[in-house]
Amino acid sequence: MIPSSAIIHLLLLPPLLSITGQGEPRRYQAPHLAVAPVIDGRLDDPSWQAAAWSAPFVDIEGDKRPAPRLRTRMKLAWDDHTLYIAGEMEEPDLWATITTRDAVIFHDDDFEVFLDPDFDAARYFELEINALNTQWDLFLPVAYRDGGKALDAFDFTGLRSAVALDGTLNDPADRDRGWTIEIAIPFAAFAAPGIAHRPPRAGERWRINFSRVDWDLTAMGGRYTKMIDSATGKPAPEHNWVWSPQGMIDMHQPERWGVVEFAGPGAR
Repeated sequence: MIPSSAIIHLLLLPPLLSITGQGEPRRYQAPHLAVAPVIDGRLDDPSWQAAAWSAPFVDIEGDKRPAPRLRTRMKLAWDDHTLYIAGEMEEPDLWATITTRDAVIFHDDDFEVFLDPDFDAARYFELEINALNTQWDLFLPVAYRDGGKALDAFDFTGLRSAVALDGTLNDPADRDRGWTIEIAIPFAAFAAPGIAHRPPRAGERWRINFSRVDWDLTAMGGRYTKMIDSATGKPAPEHNWVWSPQGMIDMHQPERWGVVEFAGPGAR
């Protein structure tokens, strides 16, 4: 558990520092839900009407790069037991191949969540999910930049996720429209050394960010393959589109993430 003095510190954090060339990290106020959404990937539950859509994702480098060609956005909400996450991605070519849990999901197109509950920019959690709803959840007891290694054996106990496809998966013969994702993570699942696993209090803030990996694809023999860079003979670099820009191609700089504030019941 975080000591009470640290909880007070979380509630009274000073204004966030601007990242050079990127402005302040983005912020989001997550509503407290009286009724939990059904986790089916469709985002049509009345509960989600209380949560605003985020601004569209931008390139991970921010203004250094053009705006993404496809829209991505997210929603957040919570109740006394669970954090709820929704994502919506425009996508004309629905594609996913990985079916093994805790494989390296970003080798496919994916949706990623990064969470730093105690706001220390050091220890944090990551979750990646593809359009097959294959999950990779991990914990970083020490940040990558400080020589830390991801604990792939970590699992969010009670994690639920679902994907809904608006189109056909792995079929280049048609034009798809996109996919949506719904995630529920119990607050008790944030049980890791030095990390509180109680529900947040109204007004508390967490560092959080979201990333979408999107690969350039080509159709060959009736199936999708990654587009090859003629200069290297390897797959062309993936696109990294994020909610709060990092200013660099590196999601593992937690101080550059956005911030979610947990609004109390009835807050507007």
